Amino acid sequence: MRLHDLKPRPGSKHRRKRLGQGESSGHGKTAGRGGKGQTARSGSSIRIGFEGGQMPLIRRMPKRGFNNAEFTTRYIAVNVGELNEFEDGARVDEIALQAVGLANGRSDGVKILGAGDLTKKLTLVVSAISAAAKTKVEAKGGSVELIVKKTPPAKPAKKPAAPARQAAAAKP
Repeated sequence: MRLHDLKPRPGSKHRRKRLGQGESSGHGKTAGRGGKGQTARSGSSIRIGFEGGQMPLIRRMPKRGFNNAEFTTRYIAVNVGELNEFEDGARVDEIALQAVGLANGRSDGVKILGAGDLTKKLTLVVSAISAAAKTKVEAKGGSVELIVKKTPPAKPAKKPAAPARQAAAAKP
């Protein structure tokens, strides 16, 4: 096979729609732009959500409450029953869970939940664990270490600048 033998897949190439080529073409007269008005004109575009001067829906809807979704903690949930993949006495942390494929994706940590039965003694190093999961791990002789996430220190509040008149009057 050579470069000149390559052809696109059948059905992947389409003819260009030829607009305004007479009434019998099916795309004549208004050329698919409908009737008259702003959208029929060339160079015209209307922003998303514009409703022709009517108050747009997004502005008509009441906005109440508080949304703190940006600051939530997102955990990847792993059930206790899935931890039986590890060997007896193994140290299970987030890196080990990712290597096995149990904790993939972006998150702020891993949380162990209590569904399923644990058959092995494990040392868990995780961000969070449910009470039921903790009792199941400790019943098999395992232990749980919680990772404490360090929060960045709060920024100190800025002092307001003194007005220019007061600063000028203070100088002798």
